[in-house]
Amino acid sequence: MLKNCKWMAMVIVLSMAPITWAQTSTSSDDGVTASQSTASKHTAATKDPNYVIGPQDVLDIDVWKEKELTRTVEVRPDGKISLPLLNDVQASGLTPMQLAGNITDGLKKFITDPQVTVIVTDIRSQRVYILGEVVRPGAYPLLPGMNVLQALSSAGGFTMFANTKKIYVLRQQGGKQEKFSFNYKAAISGKRTDQDITLRAGDQIVVP
Repeated sequence: MLKNCKWMAMVIVLSMAPITWAQTSTSSDDGVTASQSTASKHTAATKDPNYVIGPQDVLDIDVWKEKELTRTVEVRPDGKISLPLLNDVQASGLTPMQLAGNITDGLKKFITDPQVTVIVTDIRSQRVYILGEVVRPGAYPLLPGMNVLQALSSAGGFTMFANTKKIYVLRQQGGKQEKFSFNYKAAISGKRTDQDITLRAGDQIVVP
């Protein structure tokens, strides 16, 4: 009789284990707030509060507790984005915080105390181009304050044919093309730091 009781106790404990686990799992999910869930899904392309949004940038617009209004949008060539209730909203030329403030003001007509967050998840409006003898030539996002050395680090290194002493940057300015020389070997050794200029959107770094 005692053996039977022990067996029945083990069966009861085992049968209850999945229920306990399920309840714990549900409790954990419920403990995550909407803002925490959103934060875990979206990674900002830049955390610079002074970054100015431009055409083709991809933005995450999060309106807390309003799933119908929360969405990912791309800034159109005309600098605007389309949002429910507000239709066209100017985005280009504004910082993420300024845009969030404008959206918040617009939504106050429809929602009580709207809380809006704007995150730039993909910078497409400001790019530099790395060409020539690098492993991964192409267009790269221009991050705030990026210099030549930082940009080159994104291209995966040089090929065996690269002449790293004669790299140059081409820039269109005032209708004319300017050329800036850059000696990679001198830069990494701490010499000729004046050549490591701050890049601008549209600059082309050529590695011969």
